[in-house]
Amino acid sequence: MKISEAFNEGPLLIVYICAGDPSPQATPDLVRRLAAAGADIIELGLPHSDPIADGPTIQAAAQRAIAAGMNTDVYFQVAAQADVPIPKVFMGYYNMIYARGLDRFAQDCAKSGINGMIVPDLPPEEAGPLQEACTRAGVDLIFLAAPNTPAERLKMIEEQTAGFLYLVARTGVTGARSEVLQGTRDLIARVPGDKPRAVGFGISTPEQAAEVIAAGADAAIVGSVCVDLIARGEVEQLESLVRDMKAAVKAAAKAARKSKAPIVG
Repeated sequence: MKISEAFNEGPLLIVYICAGDPSPQATPDLVRRLAAAGADIIELGLPHSDPIADGPTIQAAAQRAIAAGMNTDVYFQVAAQADVPIPKVFMGYYNMIYARGLDRFAQDCAKSGINGMIVPDLPPEEAGPLQEACTRAGVDLIFLAAPNTPAERLKMIEEQTAGFLYLVARTGVTGARSEVLQGTRDLIARVPGDKPRAVGFGISTPEQAAEVIAAGADAAIVGSVCVDLIARGEVEQLESLVRDMKAAVKAAAKAARKSKAPIVG
């Protein structure tokens, strides 16, 4: 399934995990369990020794995964083994892509069933060569925008992104937060075009997921809280969280549709 096809089904829940944590062998089963619990898209992180966009929880997961033997070759093996009927998206850093070769990396994504790529440290102004490689491979290159992104640049990012636009809920790194900021709501409203808008960085509860959907987002992205549950070996609790978040997303979407329905009589 392509990313665009997934968004045809309505607001989505996107779940991030770090490939290789707690082990490369465990990751395909985790992906399958998340899909069965209600995840609509899986962000599969490639662990990096210096993850500049990630907070302490995902940094620790990356270190565990690297110690368990995860590398780029193993990553694509794991991604291919994670056979689920929903899109999978690569999340990682540009130097690993560059070292492997842009065309080779994009083609490896396609061969392993990865439908999109998120590269937090690659600005769209410098992304032309990778965009071309992704286009040849049939893989969406997804860009990010933040609350402090100026309007003109936001328009440029929205035009260039493929699959969806990743809206960073707050400045700073990933990590669970206790509230959804007004700046996040403002950012959702400021997106000028009609590309799907997915909100991440700080979403950790069903209530927060529902809040960003109610504010107009097309998807909620949850990551650090899932990684933390995996670290504690609480996979059943993770499945329960994903089910609850998916239910909250659906309920928020239903309520939003109802509020926009015309009054009859």
